[in-house]
Amino acid sequence: MNHRIVVLDGYTLNPGDLSWEGFSALGDLKVYDRTEAKDILSRIGDADIVITNKTPLTRETIEKAPAIRYIGVLATGYNVVDVQAAKEKGIPVCNIPTYGTDAVAQFAFAMLLEITNHVAHHSDEVKKGRWTASPDFCFWDTPLMELLGKTIGIIGFGRIGQATGRIAKAFGMEVLAYDSYQVPNADATYVSLDELYAKSDVIALHCPLFSETEGIINKESIAKMKDGVIILNNSRGPLIVEQDLADALNSGKVYAAGLDVVSSEPIKGDNPLLKAKNCIITPHISWAPKESRTRLMGIAVDNLKGFLEGKPVHVVNQ
Repeated sequence: MNHRIVVLDGYTLNPGDLSWEGFSALGDLKVYDRTEAKDILSRIGDADIVITNKTPLTRETIEKAPAIRYIGVLATGYNVVDVQAAKEKGIPVCNIPTYGTDAVAQFAFAMLLEITNHVAHHSDEVKKGRWTASPDFCFWDTPLMELLGKTIGIIGFGRIGQATGRIAKAFGMEVLAYDSYQVPNADATYVSLDELYAKSDVIALHCPLFSETEGIINKESIAKMKDGVIILNNSRGPLIVEQDLADALNSGKVYAAGLDVVSSEPIKGDNPLLKAKNCIITPHISWAPKESRTRLMGIAVDNLKGFLEGKPVHVVNQ
């Protein structure tokens, strides 16, 4: 059988620096950079293999595209696909469970180091001539903070949380962890959420978005934290009640926040965090180093190969 493969939104994974050859070797391939909702069905057409990243595949779409035999998601999260509707039609949905662990942990610390040292700001000021005109041999505009001896509390101590913990240890930080599943011999101290809130100088979110974690950072939990705490989130935006965090940043209860995700992406112009004090916001790029995207592409191709060989892997709707 000559398979027809369509990629509905390939641009963010591959803006031109990777190759689609792995997929094209498996069938007739059509790649779209982006697909608007009105075009989803027509672009799927008679394709039996559909690959998506963030383009939604609803129950209605799945039922109106009878040729679909396989859905591949170019991400770990798969909430864009109605997995139950796919299951009812015998269509496996396969995701990419692990590809950017170290990249995401690295980015969490990139945000933290920018908060503690403000490297970009001071470099900009030097280039504006301030150092040249300075009467002193140095200057700084913000408090500079050493991480040695500080405590980081990591909510969600899976692969990414553990990778962040290893980096924190290298900086001489104490690592506290909260997770419903405790890893044996973990290089961290497991504590309750309340203890983590009370003792942490930095809190990093690396937990999945479930009903019980949605809004886990809110005015009540922030009230339990140290004054001047730093909050990092490059997991999922809805883990944070954004108005509550903005209020805490503006009052100084939270010293700073580093966020690579927000509740609605792209970020809306009225998001209160855009005008909050000491808030770094980046456009969901923790996952995006070329190395991790190359790994993602390879796993996505292997997922499809497994399906075509009758041995599907990483199926989320079995």
